[in-house]
Amino acid sequence: MNAVVSRLRLLRRLARRNPPLIMPWTLRRQGILGMNRRNADYIMRYNRRRHYPLVDDKLQTKRLAEAAGIAIPDLYGVIEIEHQVRELDRILEGRTDFVIKPAHGAGGTGIMVLTGRRAGRYIRASGAVISADDLAHFVSNILSGMYSLGGMPDRAILEYRVKPHPIFDAVSHQGVPDIRTIVFRGMPVATMVRLPTRLSDGKANLHQGAVGAGIDLATGRTLDGVWLNRMLDLHPDSGNRIRGIEIPDWDKLLELAARSHDLTQLGYLGVDVVLDRDKGPLVLEYNARPGLSIQIANQTGLLARLERVEALPEIPERADERVALAKEMFGRA
Repeated sequence: MNAVVSRLRLLRRLARRNPPLIMPWTLRRQGILGMNRRNADYIMRYNRRRHYPLVDDKLQTKRLAEAAGIAIPDLYGVIEIEHQVRELDRILEGRTDFVIKPAHGAGGTGIMVLTGRRAGRYIRASGAVISADDLAHFVSNILSGMYSLGGMPDRAILEYRVKPHPIFDAVSHQGVPDIRTIVFRGMPVATMVRLPTRLSDGKANLHQGAVGAGIDLATGRTLDGVWLNRMLDLHPDSGNRIRGIEIPDWDKLLELAARSHDLTQLGYLGVDVVLDRDKGPLVLEYNARPGLSIQIANQTGLLARLERVEALPEIPERADERVALAKEMFGRA
């Protein structure tokens, strides 16, 4: 009951501080792409089923991207069967921080971020301390399919922990912000940054309470944010301004997204990139069925942009030329 009361109080404070909820009819006037049309006209038409395993399996994605020279978080090891869980200490020897996640996870579930060790125990990003047995149990749950699509048996991936770029320090709570780009026929058409909050428990997941902020394709500067379907210009935890943050390595980030089309052969694709403070942009994962909330974050519908790309007589072969064209067509500057 206390949790419910706290949530209601939070929503009341939000209502006092921000403009009204974004209404459905407002979105329709702005050419919002609906789920049914997205599925029928873009996903089913431009994404061949045979290419789905390349993006639904994060391990395949990593190996494919690495072979193509696309920057990704380093792979430390893979646990495929229960017997290998005993080898965790050996695989992680000498490593104080890392990430464990399922190869077929969905919606950001089943991901554990470890930031250090102390007296034989592991420290999570939240500061909680767990034992080696707790960690082994978590990996066993991944193998059992607890976090996978359809509940099928899975594999556990152990990889480099991204160090958040300081550009987002003032507008992010604990976790790592990520940048989602929708790529259509090899061209970036819309992008947003997802900023963790206290409500989202440090996760960059809009459905769990993260902030989504659109990004101007031409300049790489953030626009106002959306939180729980409400527009806002200040981060709900820090109170710092969201608009006007200039994303570093913007052209490189967009080119990574554009090259991902060539890699996956998917015509309609979501590309998630993180900014590491030392390594720069890294591709985190791909999505053959990207969600539609990017339209709310940008306060701009996807439909008109997709139709403009479809109407092009030809699309450049080179990724950098596709990026330049996309910035010209869809930038707000």
